[in-house]
Amino acid sequence: MLKFKSLRENPSAAMFVGFMGALGAGLLLSGTEIAGVSSFADISLSGALPLPFSAAVLVGSLVRSIVGQSVGKNIVRLSAMMIMVVVRMFTERLRDAKACGILTAAAVLISGTAVSAIIGEAAYKLLFYVFYGALSGYVTYCISQVITGLKRKAVIDLSSASGSSYAVAYIMLISALCSVSVLGLNLGVIVGVTVTLTAAYYYRQTGGAVCGALTSCGAFLASADVGMSVVLLSVAGLLTGCLYRIKCSMSAAFFLGVNFMLIILSGITENGIYSMFNFIIAAIVFVLTSPYYSDKRLKTGNESAAVMPMITGTRMSFLSGTVRALRKDSERLTGLLSAESSKSDPTDEAERRICTDCYRRNVCWRSGYNETLRGFRKLSAMNEFSEESFPYELEDCLHRDELKAEFENSRRERSTEKLMEMRSSDSRAMLCEQIRAVEDITESAGVEEPFRYSAPVSSVVRDKLCRFGLEPRNVIAGYNEHERLMIELYFGINDSHENTTRICDLISDELGIPLCASEPVQSDKEVRLRLFEAPEYKAEIYGATSGADDSCENGDSFTCFGDGSGREYVVLSDGMGSGRNAAIGSRMAVNIFKRLISGGLGSAPAIKLINSILLTKPGDEGFATLDALIMDLDTCAVTLIKSGAAATMIRRGDEVLKVSAPTFPIGIYEQSEAFTDSLQLADGDILIMFSDGITENEYRFIRELLLGSDDIRHIVDEICAKAEVFNPAVHADDVTVIGVKITSRAGYENTV
Repeated sequence: MLKFKSLRENPSAAMFVGFMGALGAGLLLSGTEIAGVSSFADISLSGALPLPFSAAVLVGSLVRSIVGQSVGKNIVRLSAMMIMVVVRMFTERLRDAKACGILTAAAVLISGTAVSAIIGEAAYKLLFYVFYGALSGYVTYCISQVITGLKRKAVIDLSSASGSSYAVAYIMLISALCSVSVLGLNLGVIVGVTVTLTAAYYYRQTGGAVCGALTSCGAFLASADVGMSVVLLSVAGLLTGCLYRIKCSMSAAFFLGVNFMLIILSGITENGIYSMFNFIIAAIVFVLTSPYYSDKRLKTGNESAAVMPMITGTRMSFLSGTVRALRKDSERLTGLLSAESSKSDPTDEAERRICTDCYRRNVCWRSGYNETLRGFRKLSAMNEFSEESFPYELEDCLHRDELKAEFENSRRERSTEKLMEMRSSDSRAMLCEQIRAVEDITESAGVEEPFRYSAPVSSVVRDKLCRFGLEPRNVIAGYNEHERLMIELYFGINDSHENTTRICDLISDELGIPLCASEPVQSDKEVRLRLFEAPEYKAEIYGATSGADDSCENGDSFTCFGDGSGREYVVLSDGMGSGRNAAIGSRMAVNIFKRLISGGLGSAPAIKLINSILLTKPGDEGFATLDALIMDLDTCAVTLIKSGAAATMIRRGDEVLKVSAPTFPIGIYEQSEAFTDSLQLADGDILIMFSDGITENEYRFIRELLLGSDDIRHIVDEICAKAEVFNPAVHADDVTVIGVKITSRAGYENTV
């Protein structure tokens, strides 16, 4: 089976198929009639097509006329098409729809006037050819607009002003096909009824009524008898469209029943009986073809506008739940870290500093342990120190003044710690209020996205899952701006126990489209799963790490994930210092960023929230760098985000770029300003991200690796292995290197 995409990629095959199609159209349309005269469908089609295909229509019409011995009868039409072909041979740039319409009208008028003058009927036929040329020119203009729109978007867009052009082209097609009749079966009626029934089934009352009216109009233009057989087709389409979510066979049976009743009510005639045969065949064609119908190439606009508030509300509610769950997790994490932060006992500290070198230590802390400890605790509890209030248990102490000073300092330190704890508590309270504000904003906000909702696909997916015992709360299916199918499934937190791969396979089999699944994302009440057609490009990602010196834990953290919309993320964070404390900060930054982005938040507000959370982290060195890479795998556009991160090396074509930014890590200041840069990459380009363990001394070595190899595993391993050699510092830092190679999925599949 020849695919549309393969035709686009093979110009020769596309030219051949187009030429043969135009030739067949010329053969078919040249013998048709409209309102009792020869139809101008072939003339308009020839006028709207480029030169090779316009000539093919002419050849088809000429062959049909020669075989049917009707060259003389069709001489005006053939002459008009010849004039258009000759003009196009010298003005190939004639592509504008208006120019095509004017050329067609002028060619018909010139041809008709010349032929009439030769046979002596110029004055008699002049007015007719003016009217005939104007109509054919307008139809040419509409067909040209349709062709231009299909070339630009590859979608039949009925929602814009060009929808009228599609209507005119459809009427002319039905009118021409209605002239083709075999054994009482009318091709135009069969095609028109099939289209009307399909529109009623998928687009309800509006689709059935509009397509029925357009079909009746085209049939009446062909002949009054054919038009009368489908005069009430729009009524049948309207009534059939009132049924919703029933089987296609039941819808077809209901449609036939309505038409049969209308024929009886309008009076049974011989034409009515033949028209019922046409209707039955059309219904059979609909039942056989409806499972393969897809609205991927058809845009109406009405359905998307109706359900967009529901889509936006569902997504914003899910994002609000994600932020709410994050706030709860942040509060729990803060409580755990506060409990783990050890606070030294002032009694033990005073004993260590004052009594360690005293020769009476054994007397006080062995034989008189209880009394000495009781005296130390009394000093620790005092707010003011005086000779009279000095504990009697320590009256024999040789270091009374030092003890007073020590506990005085300890008291001041405890007061300072309490003050700082109060400030930290206030900061955490402020943070919670900020996150609650974000919850409210995301709950009520609505962002318009380039997403075209598909009610038929959503219904099919829901029905399929329900048949297998899975009942999603919401199903949102549609096409993004690149016409890739995307499906969002929302399950209750306790309802989603099915394997993700299983769900993906079920829906892929039902739709006949290979789908990929993103990682499930959980909010506080729901679980969301995204299924999608694979984008144009894929990202090959490989990372390597090594710890600093003999540290047991690497302070760097990184992750890569996709959000299910065609964007791939790579996030690297370098915690300050090394070991466990550094790892905690970097993991918090990476995990929170992933959770917020997967929930639907943008990168800029996500970084601000991470900064606020790290500011309230107890302990020292709570800040961390953040280096994020966002790849749009539909367009190969890349966005770099840096907060205190090391440079990123990029091989784009034959050049190597270094992207760096003098920014601070997140978690230091209350306001975080991240550096953002966007680049357009292509197939085969490579990006290298690394932590601060890679020094600038190694950049030249990295550049040579990028220019000399396409194997990112080899490049990353070599950079990581040579990090210690290029580092002049005595103490090495944690090292993390991540390589990303962008590859065209089509090219990758061909190589495999």
